[in-house]
Amino acid sequence: MTAEALPAELRRAIVQIARTPRLLVACDYDGTLAPITLNPDEARPLPESVGALRSLAGLHETTTAVISGRALRDLATLSRLPSEVNLVGSHGSEFDIGFIHALDEKARELHRRLEAELEQLVLDVPGVSLEVKPASIAVHVRRAEHEAGRRVLAAVHNGPSTWEGVSTTDGKEVVELAVVQTDKGRALDILRHQVGATAAIFLGDDVTDEKAFARLSGPDLGIKVGDGETLAGYHVPDTVDVALVLAFMLEERRNWLYGESAPPIERLSMLANERSVALLTPDAKLTWLCHPGPDAPAVFADLLGGEGAGHFSIKPHRNGLPLGQRYLPNTMTVETRWSRLLVTDYLEPESPQHRTDLVRVISGEAVASVKFAPRPEFGGVPVKLEIVEGGVRVLGTSEPFVLYSPGVEWTITSDGLHDTASALVQPTPTQPVVLELRCGTTDLGPHELSEVERRDRAGRYWSEWTSKLRLPTVQTDLVLRSALTLRGLVNTDTGGVLAAATSSLPEEIGGVRNWDYRYCWIRDAAMTVRELVHLGSIEEAEGYLRWLHGVLATLAGPERLHPLYTLAGSVIGAEAVIESLPGYAGSRPVRVGNLANHQVQLDVFGPVVELVGTLAAARSDLRDEDWQLVRAMAEAVTRRWNEPDHGIWEERHVPRHRVYSRVMCWVTIDRAIKLGEQYGREIPGNWQGLREEIKHDVLTHGWNDEVQAFTTAYDGTDLDAASLFVGLTGLIDPADERFQQTVTAIEAELRSGSTVYRYRRDDGLPGGEGGFHICAAWLIEAYLLTGRRTEAQELFDQIVAAAGPTGLLPEQYDPIAERSLGNHPQAYSHIGLIRCANLLAAR
Repeated sequence: MTAEALPAELRRAIVQIARTPRLLVACDYDGTLAPITLNPDEARPLPESVGALRSLAGLHETTTAVISGRALRDLATLSRLPSEVNLVGSHGSEFDIGFIHALDEKARELHRRLEAELEQLVLDVPGVSLEVKPASIAVHVRRAEHEAGRRVLAAVHNGPSTWEGVSTTDGKEVVELAVVQTDKGRALDILRHQVGATAAIFLGDDVTDEKAFARLSGPDLGIKVGDGETLAGYHVPDTVDVALVLAFMLEERRNWLYGESAPPIERLSMLANERSVALLTPDAKLTWLCHPGPDAPAVFADLLGGEGAGHFSIKPHRNGLPLGQRYLPNTMTVETRWSRLLVTDYLEPESPQHRTDLVRVISGEAVASVKFAPRPEFGGVPVKLEIVEGGVRVLGTSEPFVLYSPGVEWTITSDGLHDTASALVQPTPTQPVVLELRCGTTDLGPHELSEVERRDRAGRYWSEWTSKLRLPTVQTDLVLRSALTLRGLVNTDTGGVLAAATSSLPEEIGGVRNWDYRYCWIRDAAMTVRELVHLGSIEEAEGYLRWLHGVLATLAGPERLHPLYTLAGSVIGAEAVIESLPGYAGSRPVRVGNLANHQVQLDVFGPVVELVGTLAAARSDLRDEDWQLVRAMAEAVTRRWNEPDHGIWEERHVPRHRVYSRVMCWVTIDRAIKLGEQYGREIPGNWQGLREEIKHDVLTHGWNDEVQAFTTAYDGTDLDAASLFVGLTGLIDPADERFQQTVTAIEAELRSGSTVYRYRRDDGLPGGEGGFHICAAWLIEAYLLTGRRTEAQELFDQIVAAAGPTGLLPEQYDPIAERSLGNHPQAYSHIGLIRCANLLAAR
């Protein structure tokens, strides 16, 4: 039997409680873990239940317990449960977790009187037995003749049960008299308090278990084993079903805590069109897609929550490992191959603005298994699927979703909360199977163009763009893929640029440094489109500057700029946590929004002015509106350059006077002066003096004699890779000994083999992180400026080696575990790769 045998509503309840932060799993013994037997000494627990309890007890933030009426010693001897499982005997009067009721002399005397009286009551009654426990005595009548048993129970209730200080608990064919006040409900409460459980599940079959069920509330879950009236919310028939419940709880809890088998981040491939992005695993599972845009809630969040969070999978019915995955040359179309099966995926670039259309083509000769499991709002919305003519319709969501799939015979299953559609399809060499996910419409009619025509159109959209690029002779193909990736992160409707395609991919597996990068950072976007200008494409830069002009039009001045905005140019909402998702490989929390939205980052003006200068050079013209933008940026620096800020890394600490931020303020003024001189614009009289003042400030306060380097900030000795910009920007000559010493110091402290860390200081967050590809790129540039080409080439080759099989780079790399980390694909990483390839080719 599998968990599918459990009622759908119960499965749904188990899925919900399995996602609580701290879980208590408690159950009765006889009739729950172990079948009822005529001889209580022969009641053995089902091995499957024991294994599930042991495994649950081994999980993080999970406690298991058995609360039984049996004496603790007998319970331990009979059950042989592992030490990880807490045992509570005598209905809660005996605990094995560090405390036990110590009886005073009065209670001990009462216990002796009870034992003597009960021995007389059961004397010469065949089949009736006494079970003497430290704080209670149980009278068992299960093996007695029925009428005799009833007489004994009546005598107990009319006699010793009425004594002062005696607590009576009735069970199936047993009555227990205790000299302390206790019951299973109080025991459950004590356990809950001890472990700080945020939710508890209790399973039991006896009337004594009703006191535990009565204590359940809120997110708690009660399950009655067998028939009969109960306060529990759910029933299961017998102990076999208890084993199923515990096994299903274990599976759901483990997946929520640690994540299901997570593909290496760098092996994920990105689909893109002019307004949407999606990620595919190496075996063609759609693992990430948001709608109605990349910064909207996810429809498929398998990447952060396993298959229960939404996926769209295609694979051979008879298993088989994929042979490889690749992009079709010069496109964002992805092919995944097996020996007799090919899956081709692309997002349609010319769909209506409110639509996200994903086309999946299954070709070859093998039978393919398809599973369609949309989970809108990060799985927070119950999903019902309806099979209709032409495909499948998703019901009950705020945004319409349909899967156009004519001729496919679907089967709908439910986990109690969500529906999943499954099918087996058989392509032929001449007739592929075409599936079209259409987000934002209810249209299930055929497209006006054939699939072949649409695939060609999607390919031309990208290949015509790449044909005008000027690519370096170093790593040409990888630079081209990086350019396509950056272009894929650009929203052509708004001009906004994503920093990365994902949220909450971890900077440390299992850690808390998980951030949402699905927004447009002023700095990152300027750097992204500037690199595309260097490759020969200016339309993205023009679109971004239009976007920025639109944002500035809503503000009193550029110094009021937030560091980041939505792709539409609006202020993002508050940072929040999605508690229901376990995170990539169990890395929680999963975040949406970004608290950096409220930070002060004074470095953002420099990259914008540099972009304007690069674009003006490419167009041989400085537009009036762009010069006004430059002047506004320079005026903002004039007013605020000497303030502390949070810096490029957005540390959640108090602001500091950071070298990088101060250098970029100098860049703002320096580049503004040069633009004005080159294009004959009027330059305010104070800019020249301000440029020298900022430079003097950096050289005076940024250099630290103790460490012989430019440090992170004016108030410490810690180093930061971003301080390399003292020389990279030309604030000082790269031949200056101070810059060369800074390069050496950063290399010694922050470089680890194939990568470079941002810094090594305590930034107020627990855990660690990997090295940043963009920091490695800065060090490569510094090597080249200081005449160290061999080291530059070596480090560049190591960045290249870290790219995934389809050429994509996430944010970071862990040189110890040799694995990629962070959101993916990351614009910064591809900016660094392109820039280094151009510099190496130029030299």
